[in-house]
Amino acid sequence: MISKLNLENILFLDIETVPEAQYFSDLDDATKALWEQKSEYQRKDEFTAEEFYERAGIWAEFGKIICISVGYFALSNDLKNFRVTSFYGDEIKILKDFKNLLISHFSHPKHLLCAHNGKEFDFPYIARRMIIHNIELPYKLNLFGKKPWEVPHLDTLELWKFGDYKTYTSLKLLTHVLGIPSPKDDIDGSEVYSVFYEENDIDRIINYCEKDTIAVAQIFLRLRGDSLLTKDEIIRI
Repeated sequence: MISKLNLENILFLDIETVPEAQYFSDLDDATKALWEQKSEYQRKDEFTAEEFYERAGIWAEFGKIICISVGYFALSNDLKNFRVTSFYGDEIKILKDFKNLLISHFSHPKHLLCAHNGKEFDFPYIARRMIIHNIELPYKLNLFGKKPWEVPHLDTLELWKFGDYKTYTSLKLLTHVLGIPSPKDDIDGSEVYSVFYEENDIDRIINYCEKDTIAVAQIFLRLRGDSLLTKDEIIRI
């Protein structure tokens, strides 16, 4: 029962990703060929591999992480705060700083990670990029040999499915139906490429990523039947 979980033991997170290179033409010939093969099913005959390249960020083999935002609850008597911070800049530094956070503050068996569609995207993406950069996986991301019930991950999409595995509900739709302020009031995922590579506006992406992290926490509260966070209870650090 998620209502019995201690909110202070959960690290909520969201990531933003882009293609590893700005342009398809920046890739070496081998990577171009591999991208063409990898994207063939999704783009079909509608797009060339080059035209489809802006979407390469959704694959860890062709993309990179430009921001990880995390949030956690701090409870004191009847007061609760939700503290949000972000890691951004060089991808290796992002990954190492995130790993250090997990090791120093969220390494106990009671600690859990939570994201929307995290089991299909955020958690494996972070783990794959760590391996690509030869960063040893922290315990919370190393799933090798773990039984399903030993995996320390929560997923608000999975919780919302209630066992219905044929459906997908976006973060934007779920916040809408649950009466939670939408995090998509500025940009959405399809615009991150242009905001990062063309506008060079990382602050805008950080703000977007942090809003998604807050939305995940709000959804989790609604699923528990708890009251939503107010603006005064959200602290960016």
